Amino acid sequence: MTDGSTGSEFGDGDPVVRDKRRIDPETGEAREPAESSAGAPAGAGVPDDISSLTGPSAQEALLTEALSERTADLQRLQAEYVNYKRRVDRDREASRELVIGSVLSELLGILDDVGRAREAGELEGAFKAVAESLERVTEKLGLQKFGEPGDAFDPRIHEALLHNYSDEVDGPTATMVMQPGYRHGERILRAARVAVSEPTEKLPEAPAESTSNEDADKSAE
Repeated sequence: MTDGSTGSEFGDGDPVVRDKRRIDPETGEAREPAESSAGAPAGAGVPDDISSLTGPSAQEALLTEALSERTADLQRLQAEYVNYKRRVDRDREASRELVIGSVLSELLGILDDVGRAREAGELEGAFKAVAESLERVTEKLGLQKFGEPGDAFDPRIHEALLHNYSDEVDGPTATMVMQPGYRHGERILRAARVAVSEPTEKLPEAPAESTSNEDADKSAE
């Protein structure tokens, strides 16, 4: 659109229309701002803030900035979700292991009875089939039996019920297992109850002989 050549803005005659658009609708190019009546130079009053500008370039910049912000938000939400899922899976697995361990702990007494029956030769017939099935199920759930004669004594997994000295060992050794131990994963459900033997050189020293000799001399007098 062009300015009218006759009349005034508020007087009679044809109306005067001024095209103040910054983008030429025909060419799509930015127009150079005209000098103001006060003599302001071209380009004066154009804000540096891109959000106050109009036109395809300004809109593209705004959309790019908004897209970057939304992308950063999505990445942050995704990272939070991944961490949350890992924490939930870890807590769920810990709860599962705790429940299984509690159930297996209740079955240890039955497994002890099965072991005693096997040692006595009474594990026969249907009772044998049921006992072996129970042992297979507990093993499948991760129950591990430990404690054998000759194992080095470890107070973390052994409980010493008897103690003696022997020339056949080089250090504290579980020489007899009175009740096996069980673990589930890293958790000790029950310590192995054992008899512990230590080397003979660790025996307490005998009383000095000088005391006995003095008592014998006094008795002779």
